[in-house]
Amino acid sequence: MSRFRNRAKLDTSQVEDRRGKGAVAIGGVGGGLGIIILIAVVLLGGDPGDLSGITGDSGQSAPSGTAAGSIDEECQTGEDANEQQDCRIVGYVNSIQAYWTDAYADRGANYQDARTVLFTSSVQTACGQASSQVGPFYCPGDQQIYLDLGFFDDLRSRFGAEGGPFAEAYVLAHEYGHHIQNLQGTLNMANSNDQGAGGNAVRIELQADCFAGVWANNAAETGFLNPLSDADIRVGLDAAAAVGDDRIQERLQGQVNPESWTHGSSDQRQEWFLIGYQSGQMESCDTFNADL
Repeated sequence: MSRFRNRAKLDTSQVEDRRGKGAVAIGGVGGGLGIIILIAVVLLGGDPGDLSGITGDSGQSAPSGTAAGSIDEECQTGEDANEQQDCRIVGYVNSIQAYWTDAYADRGANYQDARTVLFTSSVQTACGQASSQVGPFYCPGDQQIYLDLGFFDDLRSRFGAEGGPFAEAYVLAHEYGHHIQNLQGTLNMANSNDQGAGGNAVRIELQADCFAGVWANNAAETGFLNPLSDADIRVGLDAAAAVGDDRIQERLQGQVNPESWTHGSSDQRQEWFLIGYQSGQMESCDTFNADL
């Protein structure tokens, strides 16, 4: 299936490729906890500093640079995005940011681009040095999304998600939802001490899911993607369910404790993605005043 329009022009400047650049891995992360526990805590928007001793106040941006490696040369059009995973990531990033640029313009505001950084093993960010074990995350200090593509294998093998291209799109759109929250000044409402099914930490994550759904509703209008199919949305919902706090807790410890939730249940994550998808409007994503 050709999800991207073959003649769509990709902008690789929105994605920086640091894969294989040999950043020093973090030693003793999380007291020897396995990757699944690390991802369970910070998956899709958590603070990597909570697990690796990273401080978020370094005041220094991540190393600058342009997209490197193969993506500049190989990721030129939507046809390339239909054939290669890293080009597909570029295409999704382009589409997501094209939507938010237009959405902000419609409201008389300017959207600020956020670059996605591809890396392997570990990476230096304005939030400190992070291992790929923390999963994809958004760093407000440099307003960049960090992603090790190996995460999508873990999403299938460790979390039981179906996986596939639109699972990747959901993850990216969720992280860009955190960028929108940062621009709005609401991202700082979440902290690790505000847990529980109705806490602000969960509300932040559910709003990012809703923002992901809003983009999905408008994705075809950005010019990069063909209209999404019901199967695409089903894959996105499946990925959202796979990373629900209840499902992760059941998998890890055999019981569910809503008082320790930080991201929301599988049902909540699916519900808020659908709210955004069905409305197509960011105003529908007011999780802070919703009855969860």
